Parts: sequence; structure tokens; C-alpha cells
Amino acid sequence: MMDIDPLQILKELFDTAVRSADPMTLIPPLLGPKPAGRLLVIGAGKASARMAEAVESVWGACEGLVITRYGYARPCRGIEIIEAGHPIPDETGVTATRRLLELLERCGPEDHVLTLISGGGSALLVCPAGEITLAEKQQITNQLLASGVAIDKINIVRKHLSKVKGGQLAAAAYPAHMRTLMISDVPGDNPAHIASGPTVGDNSTAAEARAILDGIKAKIPPSIEAALAGSSGVLAPGAEALSHTENRVIASPAQSLAAAMKRAQDYGVQVRILGDAIEGEARDIGEQQAKLALDLQHKMKPGDAPLLLLSGGECTVTRRGDGVGGPNAEFLLSAFITLAGAEGIYGLACDTDGVDGAAEVAGALIAPVAWRRAAARGLDVHAFLENNDSHSFFEKLEMQIITGPTLTNVNDFRAFLIYPVA
Repeated sequence: MMDIDPLQILKELFDTAVRSADPMTLIPPLLGPKPAGRLLVIGAGKASARMAEAVESVWGACEGLVITRYGYARPCRGIEIIEAGHPIPDETGVTATRRLLELLERCGPEDHVLTLISGGGSALLVCPAGEITLAEKQQITNQLLASGVAIDKINIVRKHLSKVKGGQLAAAAYPAHMRTLMISDVPGDNPAHIASGPTVGDNSTAAEARAILDGIKAKIPPSIEAALAGSSGVLAPGAEALSHTENRVIASPAQSLAAAMKRAQDYGVQVRILGDAIEGEARDIGEQQAKLALDLQHKMKPGDAPLLLLSGGECTVTRRGDGVGGPNAEFLLSAFITLAGAEGIYGLACDTDGVDGAAEVAGALIAPVAWRRAAARGLDVHAFLENNDSHSFFEKLEMQIITGPTLTNVNDFRAFLIYPVA
């Protein structure tokens, strides 16, 4: 074990976590026989095209339409794949969502709809309510993402500004029979929060959404004021229009952490999972976990097996500067500062979808040698953190992890590998 590069082990564990959430492995055993009569396959999210590909690997060519992020398309024989904007919605997403709703509105009581939902669907399924324009929706989305507010609160706002979220997608298909398969990227795996729950009822109110916007001091245009002044189209759980819908979460952060734990144990590593639903300010969580790593290392004796700390969830970043960063890289940069080059501690933090923030970077690695490298190159670590410029920092250190599209999304994967020191 001591002869194996710790950073290689961490990268292998991240790869294991991602592979365990591959739709091509998960979906085929769940499908059963292809339904008789008309079948429509729809979906949205960063994993949705891979999910559609998995469906057609069992059922052959199917009618349908799926919306995914630019660069995340997969070859399908019948299902149409449309790429659109994420995390900021764009006009392509609006047009694709309208087409998807038109398909659903033609469904009858004998028809079957298979819906494929994963993280990213909130931005990709976009049909603004009332008189809200796309530009206004983009403006509000930018403010929410920069505020550091938790994802469940962001999704409450999204639901009440939409004609498709909060069960409204399922309502458009009623009375057809709808089965929804979901890959969770949200802390707690609540189906109502995954992609803002397009097929799931929700008890939140427009007043709650308005309070969230007021809490971040958002600039609210008149159209959004009007949309939040009364009741929205969000369906309550138990609504008749949801009675023909079945929702199932097929992959979660906990499953991926468990797969990584098993692989680490194969190396003889002790494993401690801190939680799969950790939320909070990325820099604060990074500092806390680095302090824990130092404390645990202090209690280790020479000859002890290495210890792995694993965690998942979704950290947030409150924008203070104008740098290029993301929650995982900012988490790791804060941890890097706290560790200050401590020997025997290595770390990795990545988003399992391959995109940390808005950058085409999954995350980064840290090691004691990187602290010395940063000093030798004259990099002001604190300045990079204060400018929210974590991706730039790790690029300069040559410690980034760039995976390209992973075709799945079970949220953040964070790991510290701790060795005893004399």
C-alpha cells in the first residue's frame, strides 16, 4: 500500500464512484418488457442522454425527446437528443421544452411515458411562467447561483417561476401512465428536489419563493413579482394529475460513496464516511474537514493502515470575487490552506458530472508537494480563495482533474487519504 501513489488511489476511487452511477449499468435490469401500445421516452438532465441510450439498448428504437447539456449527447436510434444551456438556461432549452410539452399533451389514457431525470434538469427544462422572459429567468438564476443559498431553496424558486417543474411535467401527460427514473444529485435524495421535481408534487408556496429572493436581496423584475404574487401551477402531492405517475430514484451519492469505500478497503485502507448529504459554504466545509484530517492523523500510530475520509452532498459558493471556480475546487483550496503542506495528507474533490461550477473541470487534487510548489511559483493562496479563483489556482499547480462529460451526476465526491507520520 505504501508503494502506491496516493493521488492515483484517490483518482481511482473517484472513477469507481462515477462508474457505479453509470446509467448503462443501472437501467437495463429495471426495465422489464417494453410496454404494449404507444411508448414515449422523455427526459432532461446531464445524465439523461446516457439514460436514453441505456433504454434503447434494451427496448430498441423508441419515440421520444431528451434534453441534455451541451457536450453530453449520446447516440440514440429513435429518441431525439437536444443539447441546451446549463447552468444558465438558453433559448434552445426553451424551444426543446415546448416541443416536449407538445408531445405530452397528445398522450391519451392508454399511452405510456418513461421519464428520465437527472441533475441539471432544472436549467434544461425551461418554460417560464406568466410573462417572464428568458432573459429575466437567466438574471434570477445568476443571482441565485452567486448567493450561496442551498440548492433546495434555489429549486423552490425555480418551481414557482416555471410551467414545467413541481409536478407540472407529469400533469401535462395525464391521463397517460408515467414512470420516472431519477439519478439523484441532491442532498437527501428527495425526488421533489431532483431537477426541481418535474414529475413530483410539492408543498412549497409562491410566498416561500418570494421570501428566498428577498433573503438574498435579489433584483426582481415586475414579471417575476407578478408570478409570485399569487398561486403558481406547482401541484400538491396527491393531486389527481399525479395519480398515474410512479417515481423511483435509481442512483444516489450514498451508493457511489459505498462503491468507493469498498474499493478502498480492497487496498487495506480504513474508511470513514462523513455523510452523503453535506451542505454549506464550500470554504467553511473544506476548513472543517481539513482540521478533522489533521486531528485524526495526530491520533494515528506508525504502522497504522491509512485512513480515508469520504463525503458527498452539495456545497455552495457565495461569490465575492470575479475568478473562475466551483464548489469542489473552493472546498479543496480552503482545505489546502488549512493543511499548509502537512505531510501524509492527500485530497481530492470533484463533481461526479465532470463540471465543477460553470467550468469544464471536474475538480482538483492536493498533496504536500503542491504546497511547496505553490510557494516556489509565488502563488498567493489566500488571494486566489478570496477572488473565488480556485480553478485558476489548481491549473497553475497542474493539479486539476478534467474528465469531460461523465454522463452521470450524483453530486460532489470528496476524499482525504491520511497516512501516519513519525
